[in-house]
Amino acid sequence: MSSERIAAFSDGVIAIIITIMVLELRVPHGTDLSALSALVPVFLTYILSFIVVGIYWSNHHHMLLLTDRVTGGVLWANLHLLFWLSLMPFVTGWMGENHFAPVPTALYGAVLLLSGVAYYILERTIIRAAGASSRLEAAIGGDWKGRASILLYASAIPLAFVHQFISDAIYVVVALMWLVPDKRIEAIFDEVLEGRRS
Repeated sequence: MSSERIAAFSDGVIAIIITIMVLELRVPHGTDLSALSALVPVFLTYILSFIVVGIYWSNHHHMLLLTDRVTGGVLWANLHLLFWLSLMPFVTGWMGENHFAPVPTALYGAVLLLSGVAYYILERTIIRAAGASSRLEAAIGGDWKGRASILLYASAIPLAFVHQFISDAIYVVVALMWLVPDKRIEAIFDEVLEGRRS
């Protein structure tokens, strides 16, 4: 199987995840702006989740472009990632509907943590399948952002029971960390595109 097929399948799943999340935004019954106030927590949670899923989609796209060999292990590691991401609509809705209560906030963090771990497993599986010539390994280096994200998510889960807004702040910080594309990945990504054009 080519990396293009696995990318197309993953793109479809991620598109469905985003669609389900937006369907959780219920239309208010009132006709004035005050009717929207009850939706503020739900909308804020949706924005964060949309950004998180978008970051996963973007990085997943780059990662698969640098993937030369798709093995059975890569397929299962990819499905493992998609499983955790598919829970985003549920935890997004639960946290937003309950105004960032501790348990929903902690569960949201658990899904983020397990998505991060699954992404890391997929990354390592692709690198192992490629062997010594892995372009992905050359692009990510030590992957400090991936490791830092996992540690931050792991700390945010218990902190939700201290004060849930500490956890929410950590989720936002991790998202902001990933908004800036890695220059090394961009450089290798450009090389791959140039090679495919010629």
